[in-house]
Amino acid sequence: MLEKAVNEFAKLPGIGSKTAMRLVLHLLRQDAEAVECFGQSMITLRRDVKYCSVCHNISDSDVCSICADVRRDHSMVCVVENIQDVMAIEHTQQYKGVYHVLGGVISPMDGVGPSDLQIQSLVERVAQGGVGEVILALSPTMEGDTTNFYIYRKLEKSGVRITVIARGVAQNDELQYTDEVTLGRSIVNRVLFTGKI
Repeated sequence: MLEKAVNEFAKLPGIGSKTAMRLVLHLLRQDAEAVECFGQSMITLRRDVKYCSVCHNISDSDVCSICADVRRDHSMVCVVENIQDVMAIEHTQQYKGVYHVLGGVISPMDGVGPSDLQIQSLVERVAQGGVGEVILALSPTMEGDTTNFYIYRKLEKSGVRITVIARGVAQNDELQYTDEVTLGRSIVNRVLFTGKI
């Protein structure tokens, strides 16, 4: 039973077998009520958290709180790789538009192609009208740049303004690990995307 619990924890990203063992032993030292509360919170998380039908951010309803907020600028759509990037940009308090979460970046080496991401739903969202600017806020890696270029090619004839965050974010850095000031300035000082990598 102990081994099974350790194996389950070890499946989590960044958790090796030694850390998994420490976590399991920690839970065994807690009273039963605390462990049951922990377990129930994981079950509730998996059962009740959904993906927003508009932007694919996590939500506890069909449309997330950002997309439902009438005070946000819905004509500006910031395209990000993942939910952590939404959180990172929100912490800067510099962006008042809405988001579109791709769920990754194009990476042939990892077997991730455009059809594995939420790119087509972005194209459809723009085609519905009301979007004036698409901000490409993907990490400045080869995969991020490739994805930016692919999205640019899909949207270039749509008439929307396509911008990319300023390169205050260092090459090959993950967006979610960039400090808030640098990330905030990158959003504010975004530049027109020309389709060149």
